[in-house]
Amino acid sequence: MVQEYIEIRGARENNLKDVSLRLPKRKITIFTGVSGSGKSSIVFDTIANEAQRLLFENFSMFVRNFLPRYPQPDADAIENLSMAVLVDQKRLGGGSQSTVGTVTDIASVLRLLFSRLGQPYVGYANVFSFNDPQGMCPECNGLGRKIGVDLDVLVDRTKSLNEGAIIAPGMASWERDLYQHSALFDNDKKLVDYTPEEWDLLLNCEPRKYKQDIGSPGNVYEGLAAKFNRKFISRDIQTLSERTRRQVEPFLKLGPCPLCKGGRLNQAALSCKVKGYTIADMAAMQIDELLEVVKGMTEPAAAPIVRTLTERLQHLVEIGLEYLSLDRSTDTLSGGESQRVKMVKHLNGSLVDVMYVFDEPSIGLHPRDVHRLNELLEKLRDKGNTVIVVEHDPDVIRRADYIVDMGPYAGSEGGRIVYEGDFAGLLKADTLTGNYLQQARPLKDVFRQATGILPIVHARVNNLKDVTVNIPTGVFTVVTGVAGSGKSSLINEAFLSQHQEAVVIDQASIGTSSRSNPATYTGIMDDVRKAFAAANKVDPGLFSFNSKGACTNCQGLGVTYITMGFLEEVKLPCEVCGGKRFKDEVLAYTLHGKTIADVLHMTIAQALEFLKTRDVRHKLQALSDVGLDYLTLGQPLSTLSGGECQRIKLASELHKRGSIYVMDEPTTGLHLSDIDRLLTIMNRIVDGGNTVIVIEHHRDIIRNADWIIDMGPEGGNKGGTVIFEGTPRALLGAHHSLTSRYL
Repeated sequence: MVQEYIEIRGARENNLKDVSLRLPKRKITIFTGVSGSGKSSIVFDTIANEAQRLLFENFSMFVRNFLPRYPQPDADAIENLSMAVLVDQKRLGGGSQSTVGTVTDIASVLRLLFSRLGQPYVGYANVFSFNDPQGMCPECNGLGRKIGVDLDVLVDRTKSLNEGAIIAPGMASWERDLYQHSALFDNDKKLVDYTPEEWDLLLNCEPRKYKQDIGSPGNVYEGLAAKFNRKFISRDIQTLSERTRRQVEPFLKLGPCPLCKGGRLNQAALSCKVKGYTIADMAAMQIDELLEVVKGMTEPAAAPIVRTLTERLQHLVEIGLEYLSLDRSTDTLSGGESQRVKMVKHLNGSLVDVMYVFDEPSIGLHPRDVHRLNELLEKLRDKGNTVIVVEHDPDVIRRADYIVDMGPYAGSEGGRIVYEGDFAGLLKADTLTGNYLQQARPLKDVFRQATGILPIVHARVNNLKDVTVNIPTGVFTVVTGVAGSGKSSLINEAFLSQHQEAVVIDQASIGTSSRSNPATYTGIMDDVRKAFAAANKVDPGLFSFNSKGACTNCQGLGVTYITMGFLEEVKLPCEVCGGKRFKDEVLAYTLHGKTIADVLHMTIAQALEFLKTRDVRHKLQALSDVGLDYLTLGQPLSTLSGGECQRIKLASELHKRGSIYVMDEPTTGLHLSDIDRLLTIMNRIVDGGNTVIVIEHHRDIIRNADWIIDMGPEGGNKGGTVIFEGTPRALLGAHHSLTSRYL
C-alpha cells in the first residue's frame, strides 16, 4: 500500500513558527518536547481542532447550532485529515449519577442481561436503571446515599445503656432513658458487643408498643436513628428553630440510604437475581471478579449479551483498571483513570481510519502498566487507525513509528520542529529530548534524617486495610505503588483529614477565565498597579483591565467576538485598543518608560530584569525557579497546560516555612529536562525546614527521595496495605515490591 500523509503547512497557532510537516497515516506518531514548546498547539489546536470543525460542517445549519463551535486554525493548509477522536486529561465529571458503568455503556448491557435472565422477572431493562423513575429507589431518588445521622455522635459504643451509651443531642433525658426501660436489651452489655439484630433494633426499629417498666413514661419504642430522622431530618430543616438547627447540624452526614443500602434501585429491582447476585451486587464487584462471574454464564438466550459484556470488561482489565467497580462515581477518578476509562469507550468501537489523539496517556500509570498502554495504542493502529500521542514517557516514545520533537525551548523560544524521524535517530539528535533520553539519574546516596513523625492511624478509607503508618517530617517522602493501590486514599484522604494544615498542590485546573493570568494569580498585579499609581499619582484601579482602566469597546478582553448567526464566531483584535485591553488615557501613564500593557507582554524573565520591588521579585523568582521563565505576565491561564498550572500553584506556595507540602504527581506534563528543576525545587523546600510528601510513579523522583512508602501489592481490594517503608537504597532489596523491580 502507498503510504499516505496528513499534510500541515504554515501552522501559526499560539507560539508555532510557520510549522510545516507530514505525518504518516495509520501509524503511531508521538509528539514530544518541553512543556510549552508547542506540542498541544499543533496536535490539539491545529490538527484535532480542524478535524472536529470539518466533521461538524457536514451537519445541517440547524444541528450545528447545538454543537460546540471550532474556529478555523491559523494555518495555510491542513489536508488529508480523518475523523478525530480526542482522549484528553480532563477529569470525568458528571456528578453522582455518572459511574464507570454508565460512562463506558457497560451498565446498559448489564441491565439488558438482568431483564433477560433475572429471576423473578420484574420488567424491561429500564427497571434496572437508577436514573429512571421506574427503577430508582424512592427513598434516595437513585443516589444510593442520603443525609442521615452520624451514629458515632448518637451513641458511645464503648459503654452499656446503664453507663449512658446514648448521647444523642436534641433529645430530652427522659427520651434517652426509654431505651433502658424498654426491656428489649441487656442494659449492662456494651454496645460494641451487640449482635447485628440488636444493633438494628436499637437504631432502625419502626415505632412499636412495648410493656413498660413501672414509673417510666410513654409506651412507644422507636429506634434511635429512626427517631432522630423523624424529628430532625424528614422535617423541612427550615421549620426547626435556629437553636435546634445549630445543635443538630454537626451530627448529620451523608451515609448509605437506609432502604436500598446503597444499591440505588427500588426493592423490586433488587429482588431480581442472576447466579445469586443482584444487579447492585454485580456493579459493586471489582471488574476482574465480575468478569469471572460473567464468563460462567452459559445460557444460550444471553450469549450475545455475555459476549459483549466479556469484551468490554476485558478491555478495562487490559488497560489496568481491573480494580475499579462499575458503581464507582466518575468524579472520584484520578486524571489518569478518567483518561483510561475514556479509552475503553473508544476501544469498543469498530470504526477504522479514525485519527485517535491522546494527551499523555501514561499519566498515573506505574511503570509496570505502561506496556499495557503500548499494546493498546498498537491495537488501535493495527485496526487501521492513525494514532497521535503527546507524551514524555521514554517507554511510550520508544514504541512510536514516527517521532516529532518540538522546541528548542518553551514559549516564544519554542514552536519549531527540532527533530522528526524514528527513535534511534532521536537518541543521536542534539535536542533536549535526545540528550535527556541518554541520561540515567543515579540513586541517591545520602538521606536526610527525620526530625519527627506525622502519624496516620487506622486508615480505612476506600480500599485501605486499617493502615497505620508514620510520615517522617523534615524530609522528602515519596508514596508510590501501582494504580489503585491506595496512594491517593492514604495521602489525599486519610492523611489530609488528620493533618488539615498541609499545603496541597494538585492537578486541579486553576482559573479558566481569559481574565486571569500569572500576574493576577500570584498577586504580582496588585504590586504592579500600586507602583504605576504611585509613579503617576493616580488611582491604582486605572491599571486593571477588569476595572476602571478597561477599554470600553472590548470591556478589557482585548478581542471582540462577531457572531455570524449559524456559523462560528469570529474573534478579532479590538479595533479601539488594538488588543492592549486598556483605555488610551491609561496607556499614557508609564513606569520607567513602559506602559502597563508593555509590562503584561513581558515574559517572567524580562519582568525580573525590569521590576525591582522586593515582593514582586520574590514572586517572579519563584515562577522562574519552577521553569516558567517563558510565560508572559498577561497570558490567560486558560491557555496553560496541566503541568504549567501545577507549577504556577507550586510557585505561589513556595515562600511558606515549616509547612507540610503534599504534591499529587507533580511530573504530569513535565519533560525529562524539567524533572531536574522540579527536584531542585523540592530539595530547596525541604532544606528550608519543610516536609514534602509526593505521590509519584516517576523513577527519577523515586530515586531521589529520602524515604519511600510503597503501597500494594496490587490495585483495588488486592491493595490497600503498606508493603515497604524505607530509603530508595533499601527498596532495591525489597523483591516483593513491583516498584523495586523498575528502579
